[in-house]
Amino acid sequence: MIGYLALGSNIGDSLKNLTAAREQLDALEGVRVLRSSQLYETDPYGPVVQDDFLNAVIQVECRLQPEVLLAEIHRIEADLGRTREIHWGPRTVDIDILLLGELTLDTPQLTIPHKELTKRSFVLVPLQDVYPEGEPLLGHSLSEWIAASGNCSAVRKSEKVW
Repeated sequence: MIGYLALGSNIGDSLKNLTAAREQLDALEGVRVLRSSQLYETDPYGPVVQDDFLNAVIQVECRLQPEVLLAEIHRIEADLGRTREIHWGPRTVDIDILLLGELTLDTPQLTIPHKELTKRSFVLVPLQDVYPEGEPLLGHSLSEWIAASGNCSAVRKSEKVW
């Protein structure tokens, strides 16, 4: 199935961190990266004072069960130095499952579609780069969700390229 993953980093060399995360995801048996968004510099989301993030979204073909994909994502994050000390705090890399085909899932460990997807312009704007043009997203157009997110000014195209 086709899925979409959000990647973010604001500790260390963010470009290197995101590139390494994308390469490790693509190397997983059962996962193939199809497309990558441009990179975006974004204001931090949430109450923690921290540096700006470098964000992107990748489109993947995934044959893994969602729980297996999540476990692999956590392993990759840990391999790249991610620690979970402060909720919404700084991180070397953060990988979120946004969508996996038409799958809906709501467990204590994983919610698909991602429960904050439609509120976060730092995810919606890069998603626009790789999401099929004109295809509805959860009942609305992607541009409608972006406008409704109310924080588009916090998202800027980066000059960095991966």
